[in-house]
Amino acid sequence: MILRGCDQLQDTVWDCTQASNKLRSHLHEYFPAALDAFSTRDGLCTPAALVILASAPTPGQAAKLTRAQLRALLKKADRQLGIDAETERLHEVFRLPHIRQLPLEKDAMGRQTITLVRKLEIARSSADDLAQAAVESFEQHPDARIITSFPGLGSLTGARVLAEIGDDRSRFTDAKGLKAFAGAAPVTRASGKSVAVMPRRAKNQRLAAVGYVWAFAAPTASPGARAHYDRRREAGDRHTPAQGNLFNRMLGCLHHCLAGRTDYDEAIAFPAQDTRPH
Repeated sequence: MILRGCDQLQDTVWDCTQASNKLRSHLHEYFPAALDAFSTRDGLCTPAALVILASAPTPGQAAKLTRAQLRALLKKADRQLGIDAETERLHEVFRLPHIRQLPLEKDAMGRQTITLVRKLEIARSSADDLAQAAVESFEQHPDARIITSFPGLGSLTGARVLAEIGDDRSRFTDAKGLKAFAGAAPVTRASGKSVAVMPRRAKNQRLAAVGYVWAFAAPTASPGARAHYDRRREAGDRHTPAQGNLFNRMLGCLHHCLAGRTDYDEAIAFPAQDTRPH
């Protein structure tokens, strides 16, 4: 149940990203003010962006929105804080000089915007529903307590991890097998006197995707993980390899804890005397 739900959830998340990218590319062609108005990483996926774009899908329509109308749209999108400041900001952005198109072209692009907005809304709604179902199922699993004891893993990310590694503890006889399955363990190729260490390309893409999120969040909740990441950077790793190395380390700890039925222990995972780059 968890595996099926999380697989569907990841597919829906990818669908949401694809729909957002399509909308962003479309707006870039004729409505760049919308990209300026919703410029944060998740800007176009926010309820406010979707509600406003559905109501004013062209630059001309957006420029005609009054402060009262913008305020009402923000409230419709369940905006709670900073409504007045956001209203003023959007009112100013939408009234800046913008690209103009012929009327028929403008109307056609506006209709396409509405279509893309609806697709994005459906993807977001589906992702939210599937995430809730996955969390509810995961929290009833006996491994949930152990998995969520790890820094950087909540119920949703924990569900995604469990869905990919499964609950058959004989599946991976040691941590090396789990790390290779996740793509966290590098591949060493030797030919004569030449030795090359390269990222592993054959891997479980879904587990690797949640691993990136896990390794990104763990340093904020774990001093040991933060120190480990910093050591890798000082040793010459760039950001992504350093995160991958941390994911590798955390997977080893996870395998140990699941096999021994014990919760995560910071002192054991990252001993104070352990200052070696790993």
